[in-house]
Amino acid sequence: MDLDALRHGNFSKFGEAVTDWEQMTKKLADLKKDAEENLKAKADKARWAGVNAVVSREFIAKTAAEFADAHTQADSIAKILGDTHNELSQFQKQLNDVIRRAAEQHLTVVDTGGGAFTVAGNARPDWASDPSGKTGVTDQKVVDAFCKEIQAILAKATQSDNTAAQALRLIVDQTEYGFSDASYADRDGAAQAVAAADKLAKMAKKPVDMSLDDIAAFNRTMAKYHDDPLFAEQFAEGLGGKGTLQFWTEMAQAHAGAKGSERDAMKELQKNLGLTLATATFSDSDGMRSWKQDLIAERNTNFRPTGWPNPIGALGSQVISSLMQQGQFDTEFLDDYRGKLFKADKAAGDSGTHDLWVKGYDALDLDFGDDNGRDPLKGLFDGLSHNPEAAEHAFEDKSDLDHMLGTTRYTDRGESLGRALESAVTGVAAGDSSTAAPPHSAAQAEIMADIMQAVAQPGAGSDLPSKGLGESFGNMAASYMPEMSQALAGSNSGSTFLTDSEAPNAFQGDRVPAVVRFLSATSADPAGRAGIVYGESIYTSGLIESHLSDPSLFDGPREQVLGNIGRNAGVIEGIVGHSVADGEVKDIVSGERDYNDALKQKGDFAKTWAAIGFTGLKVPEHLGGELMGSVVGGFGGAVAGAAIDRLIEGQQMEGSKDAGLYATAKDLYAMRDSVSQQTQWSTEDALARHHVNLPKDGTDDIIRNAVNEGWDASSQRLSDSKERP
Repeated sequence: MDLDALRHGNFSKFGEAVTDWEQMTKKLADLKKDAEENLKAKADKARWAGVNAVVSREFIAKTAAEFADAHTQADSIAKILGDTHNELSQFQKQLNDVIRRAAEQHLTVVDTGGGAFTVAGNARPDWASDPSGKTGVTDQKVVDAFCKEIQAILAKATQSDNTAAQALRLIVDQTEYGFSDASYADRDGAAQAVAAADKLAKMAKKPVDMSLDDIAAFNRTMAKYHDDPLFAEQFAEGLGGKGTLQFWTEMAQAHAGAKGSERDAMKELQKNLGLTLATATFSDSDGMRSWKQDLIAERNTNFRPTGWPNPIGALGSQVISSLMQQGQFDTEFLDDYRGKLFKADKAAGDSGTHDLWVKGYDALDLDFGDDNGRDPLKGLFDGLSHNPEAAEHAFEDKSDLDHMLGTTRYTDRGESLGRALESAVTGVAAGDSSTAAPPHSAAQAEIMADIMQAVAQPGAGSDLPSKGLGESFGNMAASYMPEMSQALAGSNSGSTFLTDSEAPNAFQGDRVPAVVRFLSATSADPAGRAGIVYGESIYTSGLIESHLSDPSLFDGPREQVLGNIGRNAGVIEGIVGHSVADGEVKDIVSGERDYNDALKQKGDFAKTWAAIGFTGLKVPEHLGGELMGSVVGGFGGAVAGAAIDRLIEGQQMEGSKDAGLYATAKDLYAMRDSVSQQTQWSTEDALARHHVNLPKDGTDDIIRNAVNEGWDASSQRLSDSKERP
């Protein structure tokens, strides 16, 4: 910064701009609040149908999000401008103070242009006749001191100005259209993030020089900044697409076989690097668009570490995917990358994936976790599992879905594929227990129907749950318990089996046998069976509480709706129970142990279903079709939570039977009685919670008879849907 620019700068206009931005931020805060609490809230409560269900709801949600991002961006800009204005004003004051003190010592400070200046002594007429012999030459040390002080002020002012400009440009360039969600409290915060990224990018260009201490420092910085948009973009651009892939290739080889603390450090580095790159992909700046294009373009490049004796190292796609296990990558980036990988994988056929990805490319271990990173589809599926929108896009094409399911018989990608499918059909990212599950869209329900149809194929699909997909299938069944219940109950059953789905009838008609076969096949997996049992228990208990607390939901006697719910519980769990019995499990003790362990392990996860999985059920259309925000997940969650606790604790059954809920698979009728008991308990909880006066013995009898009826009917449904022993 030139001396005169700081010395004579009129910062009053700058201050007015700061005030304008601050006022704009306040106005945007009001618009953001109105968009969230009025526009989006009403859209969430509306009963959408047809094109509106897909287009309008999504448009309104994105519009509300844009208002939020606009507020965030304006707030960051206002704070950076305000911080910079205050700093430059202080530096101006400091500079003028130095110039004043220099003048008192007869020194003149002059701007010579181009950022340069001089400090020189004044010639005084009285010095010539001064008897002391002064020559008019000022002490050079004084001049140098003033020069040093002025230079320091100008340097700090330049840094403040430049870093503010850089941060503002980066924020604005984050998105090609719309607004960035990058949030900063001041200029220093943004400048520090950018500086940290520059430092790490320089280190990453020479990975062989990085000691374990360097890696530890690298990890600490990345752990602090991996969610920071400016840091992530600056780091990724600093390395470039090819440089990013080469960096991880070098690190994987340099620390091959790492154990103990070294292995832990590398696992942490893989995690932090993946999270950072995921954040970076959301930037739409010119530099990041090029980075993303380069990364995908390098997918078939053979990357070899420095000094690597083998002519074959690792494919770019293997390197990319090994860094996708953590974090949410941008949807457009995942769409582009997934399209290329799916095309190549399909061309190899279901059984050709090993030869395509692993054969010849098995020398480098790119994963410091439990995998080796050689199958790039596994990492891609992990990336999709953290982005429900991209996951949904990935499996909309039935041929893609069928191929990927088919490959699980020849690979070990089943678990990662299952998590991606779960994300696609539920709209909830893997491991996310804080986001409310959105209503199932028609597209999601169609993918779920395709999955069930694939599993239902005689002799071809029933083994899929055993290929690592069983647990995810159970979770998916739990999420789709409303639609499945309506399918099993038949048409016009929506007044009993409430749902917020945009396609409540998606599984009815000729798709009902696939529902039965899917539940049956998934029951063979202990974790899958546990998911179905939890899903049924949560949905049943939530429905019971909803109907008992609000009799207007069902236009008929309460006893009738309780019977409908109990019968459905008997049908669903009867399918599970009979399927387990049909399996003729040889090691019954081991089978029971695995199942009981799965019940306990899934318990805490199942509680998120009670909180978010079945929220926002709709009132039947004849009652106005409005959303019931308080149903299941609101006050309904209390009864569902109690049902979960009973399953986790294995609470003892009443009467003479000394057995916990679902404690044994040896006795088919013990399982039936568990369903009946759990349903009766949930009914009692709801009656007590809402002070509903219904006779205990009478309601217990209704539930018991209905469950038994549904249980008996389930056997015939299985026989109608599949060949049984």
